[in-house]
Amino acid sequence: MLDTENKLILNDVGDLIGATSARNEHTILIVDDEINNLQLLKRTFRNKYKIITASNGLEGLETLKSNLSEVCLIVSDHKMPIMEGTKFLEEANKIAPDVVKILLTGFSDIEIITDAVNKCNLFQYILKPFNPDELQEAVRNGLDKFDLVSSKSLILKDLKELFYKTIKSIASALDAKDPYTHGHSMRVTLYSIILAKELNIETNQLEQIEMAGLLHDIGKIAIPQAILCKPGKLTDEEFVIMKTHPVNSQKLIQSIKRLQEVSPGMKHHHERWDGKGYPDRLQGEQIPYHARIIAIADTYDAMTSTRSYRKALCHEVAIEEIQKCAGAQFDPALAQKFVEIQDIIQAAKDNPNEYYLKYSSLYKEIS
Repeated sequence: MLDTENKLILNDVGDLIGATSARNEHTILIVDDEINNLQLLKRTFRNKYKIITASNGLEGLETLKSNLSEVCLIVSDHKMPIMEGTKFLEEANKIAPDVVKILLTGFSDIEIITDAVNKCNLFQYILKPFNPDELQEAVRNGLDKFDLVSSKSLILKDLKELFYKTIKSIASALDAKDPYTHGHSMRVTLYSIILAKELNIETNQLEQIEMAGLLHDIGKIAIPQAILCKPGKLTDEEFVIMKTHPVNSQKLIQSIKRLQEVSPGMKHHHERWDGKGYPDRLQGEQIPYHARIIAIADTYDAMTSTRSYRKALCHEVAIEEIQKCAGAQFDPALAQKFVEIQDIIQAAKDNPNEYYLKYSSLYKEIS
């Protein structure tokens, strides 16, 4: 199942890259106050590109805003009433920094040229009267640059999506080993990021918590099925084996650079505030903050889910248990916050998919 899903994801990446490279229609915004110049420029490019025009800088800015998703390149005259070309391109750069900008000017003043390059992110300036072949070459080169930047942005976005989907696929494949833990990793992640957001944790930390939550039990992939799905209490020997899964989780992802920073949250989610947890018997604030958050979410989901050895507890009983274990099993401040937001947690429990889309930082980053 995992291999098939990842192949589909990779195919999607290939389709996107192919679609980007196959793009052959570009939109050019031409800004000039002289109608004859506008007509000349339109004739120069009309058979190759989609052309939109504006007769001054202010109009050009409004036209750019209205066509922001289409405009790839701007050709602007410099000497215009209302707003000079350099000022127009400077403002245009604030709106669309990736759009390529070419300035037509009748002046070879070095100060004008330097100002344009520094403030406008200028790709090229061309002296008037311009040679049509020179301008067409500049536009072709500019559009090549635009396509390269756009392709990189799309590929990076899609690689993030691939990374995110792969993590979710691994988590789903792991949960599928035990029918009683179906959706466990996603729910633990959901409760973790809800708690983290209510604590006003920074976005980059939210992403780390989300990744750690999705992968916190990945080490269980090395645990025998007979132990994972045992209907009764584990023997001491079996429990020793079960307790290896947090360390195994860390080992499995240690060679993936982007995941190294989330491994403490995975390795230590079974530590206890009183120091009686595992694998390292850390206590109090020695336990990584992310792990303390995941520990509460993990315990809540374990209590409110039916397992092979017992039926699910109701939400109210699980909340009482978390409150009772604050300061012993859990960070007391985090446990108290979890209790305070229990209405949100219960709503998320009842509608996990809806709430995951609402709270996920990784999902929003690739959407």
